[in-house]
Amino acid sequence: MPKTDHYDDPDAPAPNRIVPAVTAVVRNAAGELLLIERTDNGLWALPGGAQDLGESVPDAVRREVAEETGITVDVTAISGIYSDPKHVIAYDDGEVRQEFSLCFHARPTGGSLRASAESRRVHWVSPDEIDRLPMDRAMRLRVDHGINEPTNVHLG
Repeated sequence: MPKTDHYDDPDAPAPNRIVPAVTAVVRNAAGELLLIERTDNGLWALPGGAQDLGESVPDAVRREVAEETGITVDVTAISGIYSDPKHVIAYDDGEVRQEFSLCFHARPTGGSLRASAESRRVHWVSPDEIDRLPMDRAMRLRVDHGINEPTNVHLG
């Protein structure tokens, strides 16, 4: 389902839901970052998505990363909590979510790269190549925090 991110946009629709979501900063031994090109908006992002009923937050991280990338991971630490009410995400079905996302550090443990219904492309990306990729402002903040300040926990 296509989506549009709005940040500090006076014309953004009012949120009608808040959904717990997770993302993961996954880096391989070479220091490359696992990124997906999303099918719903064409932008590059960390793998992640909504937590399902009956699963823990770490289980949601592991499931989402595996579903979207084919890579299995161990969750190692929290990178940040992102809950800025100025960031809303509008879906074409009328749902408008206020952001509530937990971002984690994770290390790859197996699997192989593959695309999915949610990820058009999946790549290990060198940090010096990230600037070339179109990315939503809120997602870029998570990426920057995860790779440039990996020992700090970010609240926002």
